[in-house]
Amino acid sequence: MSTITTKTIDGKEIAKNIREKCRLMLDELRKQENNFTPGFAVVQVGNREDSNVYIRHKLKAAEEIGIQARLVRLDPLTTERQLVQQIEQLNGDPSIHGIIVQLPFDSVQTIDANRIANTISPDKDIDGLSDLNAGLLSHGNLDKCFVPCTPYGCLELIRSTGTQIEGATAVVVGRSKIVGTPMFELLKHNNATVTTCHSKTKNIPEIIKTAEIVVACLGKPKFIQGSWLKEKAVVIDCGITSVQVENGKSRLFGDVDFESCQGIASCITPVPGGVGPMTVAMLMLNTITAAQRYLNSYSTSQWKSMTYLPLTLETPVPSDLDIAKKQIPKDIKQLAREIHLHDNELELYGTKKAKIKLNVLERLRNASNGKYVVVSGITPTPLGEGKSTTTIGLCQALGAHLKKNVIGCLRQPSQGPTFGIKGGAAGGGYSQVIPMEEFNLHLTGDIHAITAANNLLAAQIDARMFHENTQTDQALFNRLVPTVNGKRTFSQIQQKRINKLNINKTDPATLTDDEIRAFVRLNIDPSTITWQRVIDTNDRFLRKITIGQASTEKNFTRETNFDITVASEIMAVLALTTSLADIRERLGRMVVASSRDGVPITADDLGVSGALTVLMRDAIKPTLMQTLEGTPILVHAGPFANIAHGNSSILADQIGLKLVGSEGYIVTEAGFGFDIGCEKFMDIKCRYSGLIPNCVVLVATMRALKVHGGGPKVEAGSPLPPEYLQENLPLLERGTQNLIKQIENAGYFGVPVVVAINRFKTDTQAEIDLVKRLAIENGAFDAVMADHWAKGGSGAKDLASAVEKACLQKPDFKFLYELQLPIEEKIRIIARKIYGADDIQLSEIAQKRINLFTQQGFNDLPICMAKTHLSLSHDPSLKGCPKNFILPIRDIRASIGAGFLYPLVGEMSTIPGLPTRPCFYDIDIDPVTEEIYGLF
Repeated sequence: MSTITTKTIDGKEIAKNIREKCRLMLDELRKQENNFTPGFAVVQVGNREDSNVYIRHKLKAAEEIGIQARLVRLDPLTTERQLVQQIEQLNGDPSIHGIIVQLPFDSVQTIDANRIANTISPDKDIDGLSDLNAGLLSHGNLDKCFVPCTPYGCLELIRSTGTQIEGATAVVVGRSKIVGTPMFELLKHNNATVTTCHSKTKNIPEIIKTAEIVVACLGKPKFIQGSWLKEKAVVIDCGITSVQVENGKSRLFGDVDFESCQGIASCITPVPGGVGPMTVAMLMLNTITAAQRYLNSYSTSQWKSMTYLPLTLETPVPSDLDIAKKQIPKDIKQLAREIHLHDNELELYGTKKAKIKLNVLERLRNASNGKYVVVSGITPTPLGEGKSTTTIGLCQALGAHLKKNVIGCLRQPSQGPTFGIKGGAAGGGYSQVIPMEEFNLHLTGDIHAITAANNLLAAQIDARMFHENTQTDQALFNRLVPTVNGKRTFSQIQQKRINKLNINKTDPATLTDDEIRAFVRLNIDPSTITWQRVIDTNDRFLRKITIGQASTEKNFTRETNFDITVASEIMAVLALTTSLADIRERLGRMVVASSRDGVPITADDLGVSGALTVLMRDAIKPTLMQTLEGTPILVHAGPFANIAHGNSSILADQIGLKLVGSEGYIVTEAGFGFDIGCEKFMDIKCRYSGLIPNCVVLVATMRALKVHGGGPKVEAGSPLPPEYLQENLPLLERGTQNLIKQIENAGYFGVPVVVAINRFKTDTQAEIDLVKRLAIENGAFDAVMADHWAKGGSGAKDLASAVEKACLQKPDFKFLYELQLPIEEKIRIIARKIYGADDIQLSEIAQKRINLFTQQGFNDLPICMAKTHLSLSHDPSLKGCPKNFILPIRDIRASIGAGFLYPLVGEMSTIPGLPTRPCFYDIDIDPVTEEIYGLF
């Protein structure tokens, strides 16, 4: 037999090289994502010293590399359920990219290690012990799984010897889930011919004799003898057993008799110093790999896994509902993953919609914002000009056709128009949100939550006046601050009122009679109550009602009215809030009336704001849905565009802008024409959000332009006059004055404008060319015909390209007015610049309101004009671009919680009535299939 020099494989040195590789990989990750730090958690039950040794090695290696390591040590009394809860919490922690459960458990409870391994999220299972990872490894999906660290380290040790694994004969002695079985799979998928030996295997020495590679992992010290080996075999010894030797001392031995292998094996690992250091090193490598996969899945880079839904276009275009029913949406969890949302950032509402939790903003706080596009329009007709449809078509074009990260942000439709005269608000044709039935009906219950909160506050107003009218100061105090266990205590919200009254006390027992009176007596003046009850139904007979007619109310009656729910200030608050803490403060400072001394009475004074916030806890989260082509949509809030600001929520925009990344796009919509919704978008929403739009898309239709040119009146449900169905260039050109004025209005804010001509089948090329030419000549960045209603995203590609180019311009953004200006002057600026009025005329009551609001400290709020959407003026019959008119301001009201004053220009209905033939005549359901039809 020839003499062979057996080389000892230095696991410590190779592990050092692996750790250096990890450091370099970490540097690359930080180039990809600034300030990014990979992290893992070690979960330990109990406090075994041998486990502590292993954990210290892991933590030290992590610190050397720059990985954030967290030790979670649990009490030995920890139950399996408590351990599962801890792991689920770590699964949802975006700063933790890997989870290790230290085995064995030092627990007095029975804990199923297999269940615990499978509780770990597969993308964080850096020990590779879950059944899913084992299955992926077994099937050879090495790029998708995590290989258990010890066999992964063994493979690297074999490679370090220069041994050709492919085609080699290998034997794995041992079949444990942690080492033996995954080692077999690794060698097999590296094209070795592998045999596994175990306790039931016969003739193990003869089998080992055939192997060029031997991996020992059975836990029996010095089991394999050198005489069993084939000459020049590579031996990897994973065993490590403490054995008592002479003098009572202990020594660590491997599964291979190291001395007898000398001169036979070509290479062998020592124990200790061989496989052990590699296990820790490979754990670090798995952590870096997990972090890289995390960035690939959740960073704000290009959504590489995004899938789009193909459209089957039909001519003529079917009904909206027929189109929507033919398209099967993606599972909402799939869409969430595609746009890099975590599972723990979702609350599922079935399989087609989900709430997005606000914790996503914390995870993405350092991410760059995308481009911000707002869709507005010319002054519309009663038929609407397709802003929602254009918003959706533009999103489909940017996403499905130009392959950009894009999210659309839309308002939630009210039940009022859905069952009234307008119908659904999910877009139309081949540019819709799906499922459109769910979009239009209840969705995730936000409007119901607003109804409940609004009416709770309304009930408390009347209840508080009733109790103050029927009780003494002391009786009120005894009930408001009851004695419990011999002691009175202010609730947190009551303490806020005490502080507001400048009573520097915290003990109710120390209040004087005068202080008790000030605390318990709000002294609401009923004539000043501005807070109404709401319902999400068009019900004209609730416009004025009398309450308190039951005998139990002791003749305490008053006239009041209902508003439609979306007109509630709580809806406006929802749309303008930025966090749960912010909505709590905004709800608390809502002013509902004045006292007889002229002091504003708030929801905090009434003690109800905490309860309102609880009711709004889920409504504050935007809802994720999708378009017909599978691009994401965030649906959130739906404030009236006449009396409120008519925009979807700041929160939806903020979340969307972070998710799409710096090269992506958010497309949101402002209600009605630019003079209504988009002026408020700029002067109110952008003030509170701090966000600056990159581009305005101004939607126009030939139909509306001809109306503004002097064409006949159009009404919903009535046939269109022939002027709108035939080419009429003179009529059209006269009408473009409204378009030109709205382009000018956008120019006041310094944002480039792209005109989107929402095409109807009766539009002619000459009409399109005329509008495009006049728009560009009068300051539009571009003007583009869009045919998204008939063609989906493919019909809006030119529009999307124009928006892309416009967003490359640097906006010179500015507000229309400074907040510190007097209320009257702010109103005048809007009237003159945006509407084209010569001046304003304040009624006597409007002037009194200005004086009151100035006295109450509300002067520096933005202005939210409440006027008709059918004209630039206050008169809906004045079309085009009216001149030489005075804008009458009949009243001014305050939405202090939302944060604006709203002047009333003319009469504004806050609860529409049902028409003679409402939409619901056509709406029904198949009782067998539960299929809805006739919705739109």
